[in-house]
Amino acid sequence: MAKAKAAPTSSSGGKAAKKKKWSKGKVKDKAQHAVSLDKATYDRILKEVPAFRYISQSILIERLKINGSLARVAIKHLEREGLIKRIVHHSSQLIYTRATGSD
Repeated sequence: MAKAKAAPTSSSGGKAAKKKKWSKGKVKDKAQHAVSLDKATYDRILKEVPAFRYISQSILIERLKINGSLARVAIKHLEREGLIKRIVHHSSQLIYTRATGSD
């Protein structure tokens, strides 16, 4: 009789016996972007960025592997030089495009 009582109690808790294993998800590796501007990166900015059709801080970070503060400085420099033209000025996102000869 003792065995008959013990068996149902252990098998009746089906939910507690087998918990669902949730996926941990994919973790993106921490990016190692440059924090200082060297000559090669500066030359690349002057050569490649004015040819981009869509220029923003996030685009420069992704393509040139530089950090956000360097991307902001580079964008300001290119705008002062007249190599790029501002499209949208928003508090958190500045969007630029290449300066064309017709402007």
